[in-house]
Amino acid sequence: MRVDDVRPTCHEERSRYGRRLLAAIPEPGLRRSLAARLGSSGYLVEAVGTGAAAVGYLGERRFDLIIVDMDIPDLWDLAHHRPALVERPPILCVTSCESLDRLVPEIGTEVDDYVTKPCRVAELLARVQVLLRAGNAAHGSGLRHEDLRLDEIVYQAWRGERRLDVTAAEYRLLRHLLLNAGQVLSKEQLAWQVWGESRATNTVERLMSRLRQKVDRTRPALIHTRRGFGYWLGDETAPKV
Repeated sequence: MRVDDVRPTCHEERSRYGRRLLAAIPEPGLRRSLAARLGSSGYLVEAVGTGAAAVGYLGERRFDLIIVDMDIPDLWDLAHHRPALVERPPILCVTSCESLDRLVPEIGTEVDDYVTKPCRVAELLARVQVLLRAGNAAHGSGLRHEDLRLDEIVYQAWRGERRLDVTAAEYRLLRHLLLNAGQVLSKEQLAWQVWGESRATNTVERLMSRLRQKVDRTRPALIHTRRGFGYWLGDETAPKV
């Protein structure tokens, strides 16, 4: 089964539309079990053991939530990087501290929630779900550009009053274009940033062609190509690259 032929249903829908999480956990056992549990619950997870490794991922991708163990090496590297992000994802701390107010000076940035040690993976998962739901509510549960919008609770795409019949892979690609509206992205960048691997560029081309047929059936067109550079979502005036 090709990735672009999959349609969103039940658990498979959650898995393919899953939010991307960054987990900075120094203890290998907890890191592995948390990554496995979050992955099986439909989240896309990058699990690392140091703050420096976490900063490396933050420089390459967008994340919907960051989980930080307060015992992580290079904690300040991670804390100092967050304010520079265009979108500041919520932070969930794993800590021995029992006060949210005390965590702010320790980590050097705003903290949204915390779990005290020793903690269970099930409790961490519950806190993750609460923070992501709160984020959806705060941002109107979706993304929008002009009359194009995504509802990230029910995973549907709309152009005006017309619902777009998109596959799971098309949805993820469209979501990334919306997050980077006005920015030219190459096929190679899209393959890496959306799926986290070197996917064949002809797959990106095929998905983009399908999206344009669905999104741009309503005018004006929103998805454009700059030959030799890549794609962007926005008005037809090509942004600088």
